[in-house]
Amino acid sequence: MTTSNATPLRDTYRHGDLRQALLAAGLELARAGGPAAVVLRESTRQVGVSPNAAYRHFSDRNALLTAVSDAALGLAADSMVREVEAVASTEDPAADARRRLRAVGLGYLRFAREEPGLFRTAFSVPDDLARSGDASKAGVAGLTPLQVLSASLDELESTGVLPPERRQGAELLAWSAVHGLGMLVIDGPLRGLTEEMIDGATQRLLDMVERGI
Repeated sequence: MTTSNATPLRDTYRHGDLRQALLAAGLELARAGGPAAVVLRESTRQVGVSPNAAYRHFSDRNALLTAVSDAALGLAADSMVREVEAVASTEDPAADARRRLRAVGLGYLRFAREEPGLFRTAFSVPDDLARSGDASKAGVAGLTPLQVLSASLDELESTGVLPPERRQGAELLAWSAVHGLGMLVIDGPLRGLTEEMIDGATQRLLDMVERGI
């Protein structure tokens, strides 16, 4: 008679928060394979619990994918915040505000290029703009990507760079432009560009966004 060396799956989790463990596993699946790779059964296998245990936290695969998508948005926000925080303040508030706006775009595009699986997953679930400020989509700084962008645009307005009459809705224009480049680079016809060419396109796009808003 043969015996199996496989570790039996459990209905309980002994090492803390099962929901968080499943979410972490889902993020790793997304990082490696994008949204299609986020499968509830595979997440439970990696964590070492039975599928029935997962259903207490995620009712189905779409529930897990939604949570992973939200978490990926938080990671994108973290990338944006890191770029903004790297901008040193000077005695020219208007110039600082311009540099921080560029940093927001650079952080967003850096995330797309360095974490394409997570970037795809972040926008894989149909969503509503009204949820763009939900805490579930926030990074460690407590901000979502849209909130990071909004804060930068508010600074542009307060320093006189962005006229008040052009402030409303500026997020949607800037976000659309930068997101479009990110998607074209990772999934579109710009995939074949060299790193140097992408860097150049990024700088020119950010120039365009700054002038356009």
